[in-house]
Amino acid sequence: MRGVHVQLICVGKMKEKFYLDAAAEYVKRLSAYCKLQVVELPEERLPASPSRAQIDAALEKEGAAILARLAPGAALTALCVEGEAYSSEGLSGLLARWSAAGAGPLAFVIGGSYGLHPDVKARARLRLSMSPMTFPHHLARVMLLEQLYRCFKIDEGSSYHK
Repeated sequence: MRGVHVQLICVGKMKEKFYLDAAAEYVKRLSAYCKLQVVELPEERLPASPSRAQIDAALEKEGAAILARLAPGAALTALCVEGEAYSSEGLSGLLARWSAAGAGPLAFVIGGSYGLHPDVKARARLRLSMSPMTFPHHLARVMLLEQLYRCFKIDEGSSYHK
């Protein structure tokens, strides 16, 4: 898997120093294993109590922006609560198989506070759930970066993964 292109598309900008520091650490670690591109897209502004129509319209705009930035030929994984749960070993094996089969860049997308538009989920090769619990989207980004690093370490047979 070493040398694969990985794209992480996130809706919303991280501002908190502790999230920024944690993400930067895993971005640095991942640089030894892959060519990582992190894309931050703006979250659509909504009123305090948005209607379903307002949420749907925002998700549609965010979804179009995500798909426009997606690397050509990317094997897309959408993070969503209704997705499949994988162990670290299982995810590492899956990504290694995709990479070996020439799947193209590995792309991961994390939506904003209202999730992802159905078009993005439909385009995804995998819908991945990190947990049935709810996490802040910025923490999910850090968790995903750590899991990607762990996947590369598992793939190389390192002792990082215990």
